[in-house]
Amino acid sequence: MPEPLKILYLGTMGERSTALYRMWALQRLGQEIVPLDLRQWTDLGGVMSKVAFRLGTALGMGPVVRSFNREVLRMAREHRPDVMWGDKLVYMLPKTLDALRAMGIVTVNYNIDNPFGPRRDPGWGLYMKCIPHYDLHVVQRDQNVVDYTAHGGRGVIKIQTAYEPTLQFPPPPEWSDKDRDREVSFIGTPYDERPSFLLRLKREFGVPVGVRGARWMWERRMKPDEMQEIFVGDEIYLKEYREAIWRSKINLSFLTHSNRDEFAHKSFEIAGCGGFLLVERSEGHAARFVEDEEAVFFSTIEECAEKIKRYLPDEAARTRIAAAGYARAAASGYHNDGQVGKILERVRTILQGSGT
Repeated sequence: MPEPLKILYLGTMGERSTALYRMWALQRLGQEIVPLDLRQWTDLGGVMSKVAFRLGTALGMGPVVRSFNREVLRMAREHRPDVMWGDKLVYMLPKTLDALRAMGIVTVNYNIDNPFGPRRDPGWGLYMKCIPHYDLHVVQRDQNVVDYTAHGGRGVIKIQTAYEPTLQFPPPPEWSDKDRDREVSFIGTPYDERPSFLLRLKREFGVPVGVRGARWMWERRMKPDEMQEIFVGDEIYLKEYREAIWRSKINLSFLTHSNRDEFAHKSFEIAGCGGFLLVERSEGHAARFVEDEEAVFFSTIEECAEKIKRYLPDEAARTRIAAAGYARAAASGYHNDGQVGKILERVRTILQGSGT
């Protein structure tokens, strides 16, 4: 059994944050964690937040950036960790990373978003300058492995998004359609063509679909009468999120094409909750679930509607496929412990190579 690593863990520690869940996984895997919560630098509010974000992420300037980097170095000197593990650190300075490396600390950048993607999200300027200064980048796309390497990344590892087993787990054994009061559900964001796709499912194919998500985001993409047709509730998290999956006969999942995603985080969460997964077909999904045995796939809206009409009245088939999907997710390590464990293995290799 290898010695536990001391890890200075930088991430958003809110109860809804997947960064927090990855920290829990590190702790479950026996590592010693020194946490630094990013919310004091990111939850600034109002005009100050916008100004600080633009100055910080584009130019590497401003009190937010200075304060953050000072605190990282202070904690590194005080605690002398083996590893600094950061979750999408848009305020990090290259010189801070160089200083950490000079102390013998391995620096890890975990980021499941895509700074090279066609969506062109703001706030990547300073982040891109830091890419050559990390020891390891953790990404979730084959293309990102190429992108980060071409941008000077020293080491890049591909993992996948994961479900959190302490929050996302199957319903009680006796659960059945008598407990499911929702027909077809989508819980998430209105990226790409999802609003028009879901509206067409309802209007053209008569699918009883209900959408939950950040209301303000959906209202920006849909008219009031469209919202009234399919939108049934605001964002849900934690227990409510898990139980919404349990209570749905069919759970939809989509790729985010504007982010060049190969698979959807939601797919693993639905499988982890023991839900019936109807997901957009992709090589990434096909490599992780056996079609029509562990999940059901679709490529077009017509195929999606056809699959819904096939499986909605067939409780036995849905139950069988959902159970097999959960078994595959658990056995293949689609949970945080499995994915974080792969990163730890790579980190230990780096530490051994550096003689630490």
